[in-house]
Amino acid sequence: MSTTAIPTQKEVFDLLRNDLVAIESEFERLSGSEVDSVTEIASYLREGGGKRIRPSLLLLAAKSLGYVGSSAVRLGAVIEMIHTATLVHDDIIDGAETRRGRPAANTAWGNSKCVLAGDWLYMQAFRVALDERDFRILDLLIQLTQQMVEGELLQMERLSSLLSEAEYYELIDRKTACLFRVSMQLGGILGGAPPELDEQFGEYGRHLGLAFQIVDDVLDLTASEEVLGKPTGSDLREGKATLAVVHALKRGTAEERAEIIAALEDREFNGPRYARILATLERLGSLDYAMHAAFAHAEQAKECLANLPDSEYRRALLWAPDFVVARDK
Repeated sequence: MSTTAIPTQKEVFDLLRNDLVAIESEFERLSGSEVDSVTEIASYLREGGGKRIRPSLLLLAAKSLGYVGSSAVRLGAVIEMIHTATLVHDDIIDGAETRRGRPAANTAWGNSKCVLAGDWLYMQAFRVALDERDFRILDLLIQLTQQMVEGELLQMERLSSLLSEAEYYELIDRKTACLFRVSMQLGGILGGAPPELDEQFGEYGRHLGLAFQIVDDVLDLTASEEVLGKPTGSDLREGKATLAVVHALKRGTAEERAEIIAALEDREFNGPRYARILATLERLGSLDYAMHAAFAHAEQAKECLANLPDSEYRRALLWAPDFVVARDK
């Protein structure tokens, strides 16, 4: 890796390759249960893949402070188990049929078994974290789980409702950004980060997570189903008002506002209505507005690393925000 330039995606992957492989193996090992259906569902979810961004952040944060040890791999697996548990629960709540281009687990095993498998993954994650014998780690993970559950409940309460930008950010902070924040803070704990750097790591993760979710929400409106791995427009169809929609509802004509509100309330987002609403979002600059917000949070994330000593791991952390806002799925 260059000693000055921001690395490429391949260079970052090469930097973390062995640890990510170890995390995947640990996740597989820890997902085994005496109850076959738990093992089958957990394996299916794990094999669905994903970007593994969150455990990568934990690794980079720890290694940027000189950490060497096996706890980063174990806690990386913990983070991925918690993330996987949230996904299976989200799919059940949303009635999703696909995830990452495959049938959602609940379509194969049913809601009841998948709820319990998600609960099992949460408990297994906490059991493994307990082995670290560090109350700071447990405290972070407990707060994280509470925040994510609260975020899901808040979203359910506000479905089909018109949100303010502040309410939108509160939701995505709880549902998405908090897991990015905690991933960085866990890495900081392992690396012995002083309080001021711990706070900066947390803010880096929060801004990166906000950027990630805003881009996710834009892609839900603009990406093809083949690339996205799930139906386009799922958020509106589920009654979720995302940032571009919140922006358009402030600036559209009465007719345009009425169509968007009807889509949120009716949970009906067919081809003609989708085309009209997408055209409205483009005309009003709402999609660009959301992407500008994502870029702003990505830049704020980078600024949080100003006091971190230079290393290949710091440069990889500087690469991550650019990757998040440039991705197509």
